[in-house]
Amino acid sequence: MEPHHGGHAARDGSGHRHLLPRAEGVHRGGDIDGGEGLILAIDGGNSKTDVALVAADGRVLATARGGPFTPHTDGVPAAVATVLHTVRQAGITTSPTLVAAFLAGADLPAEEEVLAAEFALQGFSGQIVVRNDTFALLRAGASGPWGVAVVCGAGINAVGVSPTGRVARFPALGKMSGDWGGGQDVAEEMLWHAVRAEDGRGPATSLSTLVTRQFAVGSVEELVLDMHFGRIDPARVLELAPGLFTAAAAGDAVAASLVRRLAEEVVVMAEVCLRRLDLLETPTEVVLGGGMLTARDPLMTALLDGEFAGRAPRAKLLVADVPPIAGAALSGLDLLGATEEAKALLRAHYAPRLP
Repeated sequence: MEPHHGGHAARDGSGHRHLLPRAEGVHRGGDIDGGEGLILAIDGGNSKTDVALVAADGRVLATARGGPFTPHTDGVPAAVATVLHTVRQAGITTSPTLVAAFLAGADLPAEEEVLAAEFALQGFSGQIVVRNDTFALLRAGASGPWGVAVVCGAGINAVGVSPTGRVARFPALGKMSGDWGGGQDVAEEMLWHAVRAEDGRGPATSLSTLVTRQFAVGSVEELVLDMHFGRIDPARVLELAPGLFTAAAAGDAVAASLVRRLAEEVVVMAEVCLRRLDLLETPTEVVLGGGMLTARDPLMTALLDGEFAGRAPRAKLLVADVPPIAGAALSGLDLLGATEEAKALLRAHYAPRLP
């Protein structure tokens, strides 16, 4: 999408523009001299919102973490207000040159436009760029601004960017747009198999025991009825997902079949992005992210390695070693034409600390 320009910023007596009223900072990493060359990076996810104020030389000046960014359930104004609150937590007052917002729920270009307009309406100023959060994962894990990323967290999505800037992406609207994968889908499938194993319609599986232990119920049927009658929130089914890899590693055939299905979905999404961008024959970084992939489960890793070797042998698999907020900030540095030294400094700030 084209960058969105808009919004208003207050000015104090010195003439400096201010994005927000001053509040107590959560983390501060340097002096803020003024708005020129500053990037407000935002990673808005389903579980949390991270913000960072970054200088053009790669210094991280302020950061904070806030609540979930969920425009599809809370509405666009409320979701952007969550970002606003998080920025206030960070004590950020200077209006940046660029707002680089990478957001869950920005699944379509039209949604990116609506969100950019709402950011301007709520007082964010400067150049406003909104993209889906999977693009932040790509930039966080790849060595440059192009490649393919597959995220498998609560849901699943993939994007690809070619060296010329062409983009491949999916609507990512769930089952209606052909998606399967991520923790939510996997957990629902685990419960489905557990029910059928318990009542005799399906093969025996340790997933039935996993369900009853996780929710402290006497039977899988009891859990299903509790969810049906509202005694247990059905969204809590996601709690089952981490147990899939353990069950598969212990030799459960049903669990192993779900791991294989999930690996197939990851590979096919990446393969389609590579094919659309004519990159199947080009050495290309494929970044993997989200809890289901960063767990680095041995079976999943082996399946992915084998499938990519056969279907996209020029792909180089990477697991992002810095968080998506770093990808949002790096994308902002790209847009400002920052130096490679600035990008290296930014990466160093977010790199895992050795014990």
